Amino acid sequence: MGAPDQRERYTDVPDDSPLHWRARANAVDLAIYKRMRRLGHTPETVSLVRKYSRLGEHGAVWLAGGVAAAIVDRKRRRRWLRATAAVGAAYATSTSIKLAVGRQRPAVEDLPHLMATPTGLSFPSSHTTSSFAAARAFGILVPGAPLQIAAAAMGLSRLYLGVHYPSDVAAGAALGTLIGSLGR
Repeated sequence: MGAPDQRERYTDVPDDSPLHWRARANAVDLAIYKRMRRLGHTPETVSLVRKYSRLGEHGAVWLAGGVAAAIVDRKRRRRWLRATAAVGAAYATSTSIKLAVGRQRPAVEDLPHLMATPTGLSFPSSHTTSSFAAARAFGILVPGAPLQIAAAAMGLSRLYLGVHYPSDVAAGAALGTLIGSLGR
């Protein structure tokens, strides 16, 4: 006889038990993931979203942008470097958490990932963490709304490509915003 599925394991657990709430949260996470993954995917949109998502690898676009701004904007160089350091710290923190938690990326049989990833680890989304950290930290130096939109688009790109659960992206957004606040 095979192992019981998630629903069967928690049927005799009281509704107020942490296990019950965890199972429900996981079910909601998976349902949202599946809905996002079934949105319109064409070869063109997948290609475009992949290109955008690649900009966020290791926080590279944000780190390079912050360093470039520090070079160009001599008057506010220290502020740019502080903000950029916060982005680097956010990326390092999310990567450390990812290693400690060890949550695997989504693996849904009929919904394969649409992009290769450096690791099989998922929680939190480092792309989202570094993007929201940059939006928060850089937002005091340049108009923040475009940065917030770019950060949200980065998080959504990870869902669209099927490489993160919604909770991975939400946790990355919260963590990035928190650490980015320290770089202001």
